[in-house]
Amino acid sequence: MESGLKFDLVARDPSTRARAGLLRTAHGVVETPAFMPVGTAGSVKGIAQEELERLGVQILLSNTYHLYLRPGHEVIRQAGGLHRFMAWRRPILTDSGGYQVMSLKGLGRVTEDGVTFRSHLDGSSHFLSPERAVEIQLALGSDIGMILDECVEYPSSYESTRRAMELTGRWARRARDYYERVLESAARSLPKSKTSGPGPLTSALFGIVQGGIDKALRRQSAEQMLETGFAGYAVGGLSVGEPKGDTYDVTEYTAGLLPADLPRYLMGVGTPADLVECVARGIDLFDCVMPTRNARNACVFTSEGRLVIKSARYASDERPLDPACACDVCQRYSRAYIRHLFQAGEMLAGILATRHNLHFYLDTMRIIRHAVVSGDFEDLLRRVRAGYLSTS
Repeated sequence: MESGLKFDLVARDPSTRARAGLLRTAHGVVETPAFMPVGTAGSVKGIAQEELERLGVQILLSNTYHLYLRPGHEVIRQAGGLHRFMAWRRPILTDSGGYQVMSLKGLGRVTEDGVTFRSHLDGSSHFLSPERAVEIQLALGSDIGMILDECVEYPSSYESTRRAMELTGRWARRARDYYERVLESAARSLPKSKTSGPGPLTSALFGIVQGGIDKALRRQSAEQMLETGFAGYAVGGLSVGEPKGDTYDVTEYTAGLLPADLPRYLMGVGTPADLVECVARGIDLFDCVMPTRNARNACVFTSEGRLVIKSARYASDERPLDPACACDVCQRYSRAYIRHLFQAGEMLAGILATRHNLHFYLDTMRIIRHAVVSGDFEDLLRRVRAGYLSTS
């Protein structure tokens, strides 16, 4: 499957499955392993795009479901695509909306054709098919789009998990076929000199491996995805309540089934420690709402572990959030002041905590990548597991 995406491996750790690479897109190069902050509605909550650039964010995730409902993909298409609409020049990955539909708790109904759901905004009825999910993402103009999948909750029965996995496989073929038809049509209608610019010809489509924590189902799903053929592959359906050991075990098993020369994306994971552990298991891309959502709830990540800054113990603490952190927040503001902002209900509280947490996540990824490239990843993994470098 041709797309505007290229992936080159530049280093591998000899003792684990960790690797470092370069993911080349129409909107820039992403150094992997990489963490994608979640900009659900075209915005990472509490932080502007220029600040994201200063923090070193190389790729963002945006949400197809939310952007489809508001402001609408046609509005964004007419604005020149999501990059222009949200004034973000760097790469964007969009998810398909499948997880959001699953989480609607009774507002959606899954059939062979697709998903019928009611908007959480106004109750209006909508239908999302595998083809429609691709169509919307191409209108958004993201660099990487995801197929529509069915993600089941944990725990789910074997039959429910198998049915969802098989349905995802059939949807994947429909999504790929529609995507290729669009690419072929675009290639015929555009002069060769224009086929390198943003648009369908430079948007890549990723498949998603499902199957819960059942390894046989995971293998079957991976085989289906590989037979269909995609520019990259995601491990979906984890971090939905299963034990942490199962998350790591299934991630390692599934990553081992996927091509070594294509990017691997673990969806919705996780803590900083999860990033280290799952890079060790062969993952290249991550996303999670945790750094921003936790920040808005006064929970910050530090080299000494998590701390809930609202706690009374920090009322007179003049130290920064993390004495070992070089972010602008830690260089300027005290724990006591940030606690005061939360207690007073000031919006600056969440903004500062978000800025720090994102820096912490991105810095963790920089440390991981440097360790892989320099040959020191096994030592980093050992120190994280021993608690000498706290990222939990």
